[in-house]
Formats: sequence, structure tokens, C-alpha cells
Amino acid sequence: MNAPFSPPSPVIRELPDELISQIAAGEVVERPASVVRELVDNALDAGAAQITVRLLGGGVRAIIVEDDGCGIPRGQLPLAFKRHATSKISTLSDLESVGTMGFRGEALAAINSIADCAISSLASGQNDSKITAWLLDGRSGELTPTARAQGTTVEVKELFFATPARRKFLKSDATELSHCLESIRRHALARPDVGFAVWHEGKLLEQWRAADAKQRVQDVLGDDFIEAALAIDHFEGAVRVTGFAGLPDAARSRADQQYAYVNGRFVRDKVVQHAVRSSYEDVLHGGRQPVYVLFVQIDPARVDVNVHPTKIEVRFRDSREIHQAVRHAVHGVLAAPRSAMQAAQAEQGLIPTQVAPSPFEPDIFKRNQQYIGAYSAQSAINLGMNEVRDVAQLWPSSSQTVTTNSPSNSAPTFAPITTSEDASKVWPLGKAIAQLHGIYILSQNAQGMVIIDMHAAHERIVYERLKTQIDAARIASQPLLIPATFAATPVEVATAEAHQSTLEQLGLDISAFSAKTLAVRAVPTTLAKGDAVELARSVLGELAQHDASTVIQRAQHEILSTMACHSAVRANRVLTLEEMNALLRQMEATERSDQCNHGRPTWRQISIKELDALFLRGR
Repeated sequence: MNAPFSPPSPVIRELPDELISQIAAGEVVERPASVVRELVDNALDAGAAQITVRLLGGGVRAIIVEDDGCGIPRGQLPLAFKRHATSKISTLSDLESVGTMGFRGEALAAINSIADCAISSLASGQNDSKITAWLLDGRSGELTPTARAQGTTVEVKELFFATPARRKFLKSDATELSHCLESIRRHALARPDVGFAVWHEGKLLEQWRAADAKQRVQDVLGDDFIEAALAIDHFEGAVRVTGFAGLPDAARSRADQQYAYVNGRFVRDKVVQHAVRSSYEDVLHGGRQPVYVLFVQIDPARVDVNVHPTKIEVRFRDSREIHQAVRHAVHGVLAAPRSAMQAAQAEQGLIPTQVAPSPFEPDIFKRNQQYIGAYSAQSAINLGMNEVRDVAQLWPSSSQTVTTNSPSNSAPTFAPITTSEDASKVWPLGKAIAQLHGIYILSQNAQGMVIIDMHAAHERIVYERLKTQIDAARIASQPLLIPATFAATPVEVATAEAHQSTLEQLGLDISAFSAKTLAVRAVPTTLAKGDAVELARSVLGELAQHDASTVIQRAQHEILSTMACHSAVRANRVLTLEEMNALLRQMEATERSDQCNHGRPTWRQISIKELDALFLRGR
């Protein structure tokens, strides 16, 4: 009988330094773009005012990064390629409050282990005719004199030549080049004070000169982005959020123009991404992706950047604080109707108009809110009694009382504003002149013609009013005849126990059935016919990752959106000019009125110039 097979006893041994560096390279260097990122990080840390990147073969054959920073003294050059050698940190306290782009001290050593590298540098204060720069060969470690001005040049040739298996995973030169350009683009957006130039195969591809933040965003992302973006500058506690948030109309099918930075470092962070996405929830159509460039400034001690080898992920000490600051910042700039801003710009001469607008206050949005508010008893668009009754049934515990002067019928009525208006006043959405096919309102303003989808516009107005009326109320629930049970993970069980009060506000009753099973005993009345288990899992997943108040608000808003859609004025209803103008005035005073609840636009502007082009006027 053969003896059972016994594997040889493993032997613990120290790995050679070269293999250790190659293992580190597998974490740090994914493709040429990873090398570009690390080298540009070092150039920025050196205080460079101009950075030039030269590429061959999409960065596979050669990557050369030149800067005019502080340079490296001759005596310190040999340390540049040693593992964990850095000038960025020296103590644990330095690591806990990192303020530089690089700090781990392993990038150059890792890159040198898989490529042919060299560094030439002249340190600051040594620009003397008798003092030369020095070139360090990464293979031999030999130092030789060379010629260059103050700064540093790092050359990386034949990437992955020492690990050919890794090279097989690279894509075409064009694909690798696009990733390199994207890496440089991320740095350029964060540092508008630094000039960047990118060369490929001897041809200049991109050049961005030092400029202010807005100009740099325009140079890097194009005129279309900056024309459809809103500036952000928001303080909340110890967090500052600046940058640009794209209008809902500028949303794209892919998330390829989403740039988030924490203390100048480009990151992919779920907290920030969720905060931005939740800010756009009411105004984006379908699966469209918002565009934005956001910079979050926070005390470096309150964020850990040492959680990922590529430093593209971070961990916040208080993620809820960051989520709220980002959400409030983006949500705030998206709230004001764009019609008011456009009219203000036209008044200031920023938008050319064929008809000179009459003077009016720049802050049109606030003025119109006060104007409409003065006639709350006879508002421009009143809610029908049936709608109010639905609200009372949905939130029976709400202490708010909703009143209306409209008659008891199923359709909302329009009450024109009866005060005399200044004939010379120019309204952002103009004055109504006709109704088209019972669906669209045609209006004339200073810039030309405005076309309004009356159902979509009214839907948003009703929705925003319902949100105000039912703020912080409790959703009515319906007990299930037979509780729905499901096998739950430990996280789901813990979340259900920790958020009982939140679940009650959402109209859900989820409790433990056994140690590993949860039972759904009640669901929101309006969702009684849905899948109770799927709903419970979804809500518990949201609560486990995000702030409870955000989850509650989203659930309420989804129900209110459905109600508003059914309560809004329907197509083919004939309106008088007074009713049309009342709707336009209400749009100007309603937040997020540029999109309906489903993210579709509510109005479109056609300028006089565009109309002239249609009829070939002036040609």
C-alpha cells in the first residue's frame, strides 16, 4: 500500500530586493499612464512651474518627464532609486497629515526594476557656470556630468522589458497614449498655476499655459464644458468645495468627465461620487452621467491617503461630513432656475441679444420668489383638492396643513396674477404669445423665442411644492398579511437593528426572525404590490453605506415625483394668455424648474440669431 503523499515543507526565506521591487511595481505600475502619474507627482512636489512630458510608442518605448523644480543635489541622487527613500515624510506624524502628491518612496525603485531608467538633475542655487548637472544611470548607478538648467529630467525606456509577461497585457500604442493624456489632464485641472506640454513621437499634442482655474478647465475640457457649467465655492464646517458642476443638459452617456480631487489629489471615492449623484437625482434623465470638476479641501489629518498603492483612493475620518458638504455644494448651484441666470447675463452684456433688455434686478430668482410669495392665497398654479387629499393619506402623521383656494375638481386650476405689471419689465422666460397643439407654450423674451413644455414645467412646480409641504414627514405603511422572510447577512441584520427609527419613517417594518433571518412585516402603502424582500435589501444596503436622512429623503421624493406627474396639467388643455404667463412666472420662482421630475428639459431658448439663420436673413 502506497504511503499518502505529503507535500514538501515550505521554507521561509527573504526575497531578493529586485523581486521585491518587481512585486511593488505590479501594484504601482499598471501601464505607462501609471508611470506618467508618478513622475508628474514628483515634479509637482518639486515646485515645478513648467512640466514637459515626451512619449514614444504611447509611453511603452519611452517616457521622459522634464521639470524646472528645485532639483536633486548630487549627493542625494543615488538615493532616488532606492526603495522607500523619500524627502516627503520622516515620521509617523508626517504620514498622518500628508500634504504632498507622492510620499511612499517606492515608485522610482519599482519603475527602475522593470524599465531602463535615468535621472539628470541640477539643484536650485547651483546655476553656476562651474557647476554642472549630474546624470544617474538606474542600471549601473553611475554618476556622470551632463548639461541642463535647474530642475530634473526622468527617463523611462522600454517599460516592462524586465517582465515581458506584463508587457503582453498592454493595449495598442493609441490606447496607451490616451491613458497617458488622461493622467496628465487630471494633473493639469488640479494645478492651473503650472504649465504643461505633452509631446508624442516628436509632435506637440497638448499645451496648457498657466492660467486661472476657470481658464484651465476651459483649456483642458473645452468651451462646451465651461459654457454648460456652474461655478461652485461652498464652505461647510471644516470642508471647502470648489470647482464646476455641469448643467443637467450637459450630462453624457459615459462617466468620462467626472473629476474629483481631495487636497489637490485626483481620487475615485464612493462618498464623493454618491454625494454628487444624489445632487443630480431630480434633474437627470435616465442613466445619464453628470459632468463635474470638484475640489474638496480638508485638513490633511482628517483624510488617509495611504490606503491604496496608487493613491487613487482615500479614507475620510468623517465621511458623512464630506458627503453633506459635497451634496449641499452641488445641490445649491443646481437649484436656481437657469432662466434667471441667463437673463442676468444678457443684461450684463455676456449674452448677445437682438432686442436690448430693459433694466431689472440681477437677482431675478429671489425677486420672483418674493413676487409670487406675495400672492400665496391666489398662487399662479394651485393644487387640486384631490392631490391634497392624496398627500394627507400618504403622510397621516404630518402636522402640516395644506390649504388651497382651488375648486374641488380633479384638474389643477390656474389663477392669473392680477397685479399690474410694469410694461417695460423683462421676464427671463418672456411673455406668452401662443399655445402650440395644446402641449407647448410659445413665449417671447429679450433673447428671442422660448418654447415651454407646459406639462413638464407644471410637474416640476407641483413636485417642488409637495417637497416643501411634506418635509420630514412619515410615510404611511401597510402591514403584510404574511411576513416576507429572507436569509440576511450579518451586515444587513446589524443595519436593521441600528436603523429601526429610520425604517419606520420609510414605512418599513423589518425585524429579526432568527439569528440569520430578517422578516419584512410592513411596507409603504404605495409599494404594497412590489417585491418586499428586494425593497428591504435595497434600503438596508443604502443605509449601510450612506446617511439615513439621505435615504429617507430619496424615498419620499420618489413617491412625490409620481404624485406630481399625475397632478400636473395635461396636454391638450387650452390655457389663456394670463394662465400661460402665470405658469412662466412660477417657473422663474421654482427651484430646478429647468428639468421636470424625470430629468427632461422644460424649456428651450431659440435666439434671434438662430431664427435669422433659419430664414437666411443678413446673407
